[in-house]
Amino acid sequence: MSFAPRASACAPTDVEAWLAELGLEPLERADREGVTSWDLVLDGRRRAALRITLILDPTLALICWAQFAPPIADLFRKSYRVLLRWNDELPFVKFSVTEDERPVLVSELPVAWLKRDVLGLAIARELAVADRFHDEASDWLKSGGWKTGPGETAVDGPGSRLLERYAADLGELLGDPGVPA
Repeated sequence: MSFAPRASACAPTDVEAWLAELGLEPLERADREGVTSWDLVLDGRRRAALRITLILDPTLALICWAQFAPPIADLFRKSYRVLLRWNDELPFVKFSVTEDERPVLVSELPVAWLKRDVLGLAIARELAVADRFHDEASDWLKSGGWKTGPGETAVDGPGSRLLERYAADLGELLGDPGVPA
């Protein structure tokens, strides 16, 4: 057993331990070239099956990358204006569009700051944002054949429990969708 300091502030085993403590079970884990990723699918209070991929580069950051909606098929200018408005309204998370026109929601967490509750809050924030903008995004979800509402288990599922755990830190995100964050 070595007591030498590790090369990074966070290891994949740390993330897995934190996920277990938060009651979150990844669907899968992948390792490639020193980077580890985990896939989660969580129901929020209003949003069903939000797929969040955690990507850890132990020397740099952990990225929470949520597949917010299928590729946008409507008038792009209108959709991009919506995403830009949401980016302006929300701190700590940003919307982007992938090469295939799929909107994604991203949080970047520097490894120096990474702890269980920093990770838990980032995942809860992405769920809360998906819930907050659920009505505005429902046409995108429907057009891609995605579920538009949570199932019966969502009320007591891991996503709902995570939202409750960090409710005090999520402020207006959990309130009225018309209230600015």
